[in-house]
Amino acid sequence: MSYRDKIDPKLMAIVDQVDQQIQPRLAEIDEQIVENQAKVLKSFQDHHVAESYLNGSTGYGHYDEGRDVLEAIYADVLGGEDALVRPQLVSGTHAIGVALLGLVRPGDEILYITGEPYDTLQEVLGLAGNGVGSPKEYGIKVGYVDLTPEGEMDVEAVKTRLASKPKVIAIQRSRGYATRDSFTVAKIKAMIDVVRAVLPDVWILSTMLTVNSPKPSNHWKLAPI
Repeated sequence: MSYRDKIDPKLMAIVDQVDQQIQPRLAEIDEQIVENQAKVLKSFQDHHVAESYLNGSTGYGHYDEGRDVLEAIYADVLGGEDALVRPQLVSGTHAIGVALLGLVRPGDEILYITGEPYDTLQEVLGLAGNGVGSPKEYGIKVGYVDLTPEGEMDVEAVKTRLASKPKVIAIQRSRGYATRDSFTVAKIKAMIDVVRAVLPDVWILSTMLTVNSPKPSNHWKLAPI
């Protein structure tokens, strides 16, 4: 007896109907799976991944071939110049904090152009909490530009804020706990075009981009996290 025999036939008919309706999208997903799988396997082959890379190391990180090759594969698959893949980065918020603090110095400015960052990152940046260890404690400005009522980037407001020449422009793709939709890759590309037109050489940090993005994010000259 299959699972279908245990379910109301009327419900299964609805399920079958929905499956037919979404079949084109499911086919696109299957195609993307095959493409990504081939991309990862090719990278493994190009970097000659071997069983020896799974061996232990000294613990000091010296000559850890397995770690070095893993990071090279991440960079290759995601289209970056380099990658940092370490168990010491315990969360996405931790990774973003490390990236931001590595790019700025006292007197610099970090500007989010997609509204207020999500809750846990606010404490890291000093926008909430006591600010201990945050960029603000070191004289680094942190700000953000509110989104429009429709949940889109406020182009004119962003252009105005770019006049201060911030060191890092940050884009948060995910909505976090907000009610807006997550930004599509195409919308992020449009945001980057606005910024680059004013500040061609500014650092742009875009979070939550993945291997499933339809176009490698480095094509738009940003640092994906």
